[in-house]
Amino acid sequence: MALRGLWLVGHEEGARGSALLLSRRYPTVEKRAKFHNGETYVPVPEDGPFLKALLFELRLADEDQNFVERRDGCSRINKTSVYALQTEGGDLWPVVAFRKSGLIYVGLPLVEQSLKVRPPLISISGISHTFAFLSGLLAFMNSSQKNDAERSGKIGQLPSLLMQACPLGTPLDTNLNSSLLENHHIAPSNHPQKPPAWRTSLYKGKPQVNACIIEKVKSVQYDKRDMADMWQVYGTVTCKCDIEGAAPKVTIGLNLPANGSPLQDILVHPCVTSLDSTVLTSSSVDVTDDSAFSGPYKFPLIPPPDVFNLCFYTSQVPVPPILGFYQLKEEESQWKFTIHLKLHESVKNTFEYCEARIPFFNKGPITHLEYKVSYGQLEVSKEKSLLVWVIGQKFPRSLEISISGTLAFGPASQQQPVDPMCAGGTTYIKLYFRILDFTLTGCYTDQHSIQVFSSGKPKISTAREVVSSDYYIWNSKAPAPAVYRTLLF
Repeated sequence: MALRGLWLVGHEEGARGSALLLSRRYPTVEKRAKFHNGETYVPVPEDGPFLKALLFELRLADEDQNFVERRDGCSRINKTSVYALQTEGGDLWPVVAFRKSGLIYVGLPLVEQSLKVRPPLISISGISHTFAFLSGLLAFMNSSQKNDAERSGKIGQLPSLLMQACPLGTPLDTNLNSSLLENHHIAPSNHPQKPPAWRTSLYKGKPQVNACIIEKVKSVQYDKRDMADMWQVYGTVTCKCDIEGAAPKVTIGLNLPANGSPLQDILVHPCVTSLDSTVLTSSSVDVTDDSAFSGPYKFPLIPPPDVFNLCFYTSQVPVPPILGFYQLKEEESQWKFTIHLKLHESVKNTFEYCEARIPFFNKGPITHLEYKVSYGQLEVSKEKSLLVWVIGQKFPRSLEISISGTLAFGPASQQQPVDPMCAGGTTYIKLYFRILDFTLTGCYTDQHSIQVFSSGKPKISTAREVVSSDYYIWNSKAPAPAVYRTLLF
């Protein structure tokens, strides 16, 4: 993996103009890009035109804020931080860029193939490596930065830091810190093997490996024939490997049961030393792809000394964990509501917490409430604009619960919540829950899935859980906003 260029741009929210704080280009990598891309090669423009094209694509330029079909059309909905910059030589792609704390972090990875037909992002390993390196740059800029003087000092350190961490455009370390600037050396060791750049310190003590799988489930449900319900799972595998040695080798495996949902869109940490190509081929973007790989997923690696995210993935599970409908309609001077929720039988019926929040926007405080609940408790928020249905730690044996009632509201005030999207009967309920020792995909790792190639028997700890994230059920008695696209990044 190599970078054709790196840029750091200062752009404060609401400020006019932007400043190029850092620009690094790597001529040797540029020659490789010209060789691999062939006729589709697009040169990197000078800093001035490059910055202008970048700000235009990010919609940050002072001029031309009007609608531009090429950039703002529905066919160009951008779900990642990868952009194509329009230059005199053609579209420069793939440019990785994101904004944080008044700075824009930009990198251009090398793509070692023709770009006549742009390959899927998931197949370009340089993109995830560029994200990781820019994230390390972000962590360096945000560490111990309290004022403009310290920020300027860190910007002044960047050229020396990049010489150590990214010589000749090849990132060696994504954990960018000041120790690289202090000629930091690894403590002497009897191991002849040279440690990788990301192992900045040696561990001494009892060996242990911790792995945790966290799956977040998103869902949008409408209870309407002409609007499809949507849901998707996003997984993160977080690890901490305390192993002695300069370059210890560890293999962490993820397994699926026979009826598990295959993992898709897998992105791995740069410390993974090798990977079967079948692990990376399954993409949720390609709806015609039926070559999903069901595991086992093996990740050989030399772990960093700190906690790290081994991989990210998505998965399209057959059904959402909780299916429901919400009905709210006005009759005379009152509003009648009904909510029905059903826990799918395949989901573990043991919650750390589970509740449904029912907000009421653009209305006054609740002045009257009558309800009948089959399970759990209903509470009214202090501002009297939100109902909280506390379901608790279990659904009943039937796995179905409901609540119904009537509401009346007083005159609206400035203290009440306002949302232009939720006018009239357009409203929703949002579910919050957490299930321990369970995953919707069935994905798990255990002591038999983790191998440590070093002296001593390590203590292995594993965990997994499911957490709700943006889990909405819209009122089926009123219009609801909808976008007919898959729920991706």
